[in-house]
Amino acid sequence: MCGITGWVSYGRDLGSERGTLDAMTETMACRGPDDTGTWISGPAALGHRRLAIIDLPGGRQPMTAETPDGTVALVYSGETYNYTELRRELASRGHRFTTDSDTEVVLRAYLEWGAALAERLNGMYAFAIWDSRSRQLVMVRDRMGIKPFYWYETSDGVLFGSEPKAILANPLARREVGLDGLRELFAFVKTPGHAVWEGMREVEPGTVVTVDSNGPRTHTYWELETRAHTDSKDDTIAHVRELMDDIVRRQLVSDVPRCTLLSGGLDSSAMTALAAQQLRESGETVRSFAVDFVGQTENFVPDEMRGTPDTPFVHDVARDSRTDHQDIVLSSDDLADPEVRSRVIRARDIPMGFGDMDASLYLLFKAIREHSTVALSGESADEVFGGYKHFFDEEARRGKTFPWLTQLSHSLGDDGDILPGDLSRALDLPGYIRDNYAAATRDIQRLDGESDFEYRMRQICYLHLTRFVRVLLDRKDRASMAVGLEVRVPFCDHRLVEYVYNTPWSLKSFDGREKSLLREATADVLPRSVYDRVKSPYPSTQDPKYHTALQANVKDLLAKPSHQVFDLVSREWMEQAVKVETPLITQASRRGLERALDLALWIDMYAPTLTLS
Repeated sequence: MCGITGWVSYGRDLGSERGTLDAMTETMACRGPDDTGTWISGPAALGHRRLAIIDLPGGRQPMTAETPDGTVALVYSGETYNYTELRRELASRGHRFTTDSDTEVVLRAYLEWGAALAERLNGMYAFAIWDSRSRQLVMVRDRMGIKPFYWYETSDGVLFGSEPKAILANPLARREVGLDGLRELFAFVKTPGHAVWEGMREVEPGTVVTVDSNGPRTHTYWELETRAHTDSKDDTIAHVRELMDDIVRRQLVSDVPRCTLLSGGLDSSAMTALAAQQLRESGETVRSFAVDFVGQTENFVPDEMRGTPDTPFVHDVARDSRTDHQDIVLSSDDLADPEVRSRVIRARDIPMGFGDMDASLYLLFKAIREHSTVALSGESADEVFGGYKHFFDEEARRGKTFPWLTQLSHSLGDDGDILPGDLSRALDLPGYIRDNYAAATRDIQRLDGESDFEYRMRQICYLHLTRFVRVLLDRKDRASMAVGLEVRVPFCDHRLVEYVYNTPWSLKSFDGREKSLLREATADVLPRSVYDRVKSPYPSTQDPKYHTALQANVKDLLAKPSHQVFDLVSREWMEQAVKVETPLITQASRRGLERALDLALWIDMYAPTLTLS
């Protein structure tokens, strides 16, 4: 796990641009606190910041290989979980290795198979290879988009980086955000390839972008495909368990301390229990961590989204699986701290967050990093197995829009409510969402004979796996890497995703509940309380002190009438929101206050040029 960046300029020798490359690389310091390295040769410049996970002394980057026809150089971020098998295969083909790192395996795999190596990798990765033999840059991103990767076309080449901040450190990149960028911030639809900043793109999940002197070309090496599912219910459950055992075993491999993120929900509990079971075979104990808030368990009030507090279930799992467990307990002062909000925005590069849930995630990861360098997470199981309430909501099932927007509008309101009238009309968020939905569903393959209902549920699953999950994966990656913690996501293994995606909804919910397959596949390692628990989202504080702190911070913002944030958030809305008595503040109002503060901090940090027409 690392941070990568680089620059290819076919019109010049970049040897004189080391200072700029160093500046780009330094923005990735949080992603790679253990080492730094740069490499420049003619038109190519590569930068790397390393978080050492496997082969601590041997995995330095940029890593190069000399061939009779020229040098091949690699900067790599992530983990390849099948690197030992690939290493054996490459060794049988005559390759010789000088390190034990997965990085060298990826480099040698490129020498053997070229860009087609992507199809052989199992893992989470974003990497760039400069091939001096063909004067090409090859950029590759993992299938699910677990690791972020951005690029920016210039007049004679390209800039790239793990995060936008690396690209923005180069004077060639404009800090401009237009209407489409703002639509991405407010619509919550995650258009593939869109990076908010004008001129910047994502390397899309499952794609290879190749750049030469004629410009960029994109090739898709993986996408969700519709296939017939012929396994019985029992065989399906057994295969899910078989996959989960193999995935967790692979993702526990590390030369540094690792742990699990435990929320007491089905996903993280199953993953933690399997990890604990496997580590006990070698006499080890898994460490687990959970987030909680001061007084939350004792004073919890059920609401529309959360029916139970997490902590009792967390402790049931920790006891049954005999983990070395620690609760990270946060106060409202911690969550409302402007410095914490600032760090979250800096990590994300854009003000597209989840309020206190982002702050608590960052603080949780910061606390974990004092003990572990690698953490396994239950993220993405809801998207894979069908865990959200809106999978079962008739309004969402019948709707002709992204299904999560139905639930969000009921619980959190509409972000468009906080916009000034002129901007709201210019953005036309309903139209943007409508067009995106049409594009997202256009190419979903339907099985012969598939019923209308099964096809609709296939659509809903597809949308979650290609749109919604990418928002959550980006959030998880940015918050964790901001403190140098590698978070692995077993439920994003492409083998599991492909298999469960093609399992009919009647099997995914065979007992009428969410995530039926996962529940039964791991029933033997789960406490009964967790087996029976209803889905509960990531926790959010209920402390009214947090609401009061938000209002105080927004009052301070209102005292700056010339601030550019008022181009994006209605001053009148903010003035009314800070007057509402704390007990009467709705979730929508609270989210609006958080959004206003996020936008203001982002403007202060990045000084973007906003094109509002």
